Amino acid sequence: MSRTEVLDREVGRALSALSAAAKRGLGDPALAELVVIRASQLNHCAFCLDMHLGIAREHGVSEKQLDVLAAWEEAEGVYDERERAALALTEAVTVLTDRFVPDDVWAAAVKQFDDGQLAHLVGLVVAINNWNRVMVGRRIPPGGYRP
Repeated sequence: MSRTEVLDREVGRALSALSAAAKRGLGDPALAELVVIRASQLNHCAFCLDMHLGIAREHGVSEKQLDVLAAWEEAEGVYDERERAALALTEAVTVLTDRFVPDDVWAAAVKQFDDGQLAHLVGLVVAINNWNRVMVGRRIPPGGYRP
């Protein structure tokens, strides 16, 4: 099943375009996959996890990084400062428990990304959160992704 078959084709194309543009603008395919996997973990989206874990491996993300991603904050030495800033921002935007992104999380991201990259990073988090909600909301099981 393709991602566009689970919702209106026009909406699917729009979500796919947003995802692709955000990934291109971020300019780091491995980091982009860490971001979408972490958001998908938080949102319990098995379809997206199944899909993006394979893509992450294709982009050279290490098995160690994938193995401990759910506990990235405790995994000293596994993620660099840029990855850690992106993952913290991903969690803050995905969960929004305090109704905003905490100042320290935003400040750390600003140190690691220029304005354009930061805009694309936030766009990527928004895009995967949309996909997670579509796939979880439609109860789409893992295993149906075909590149």
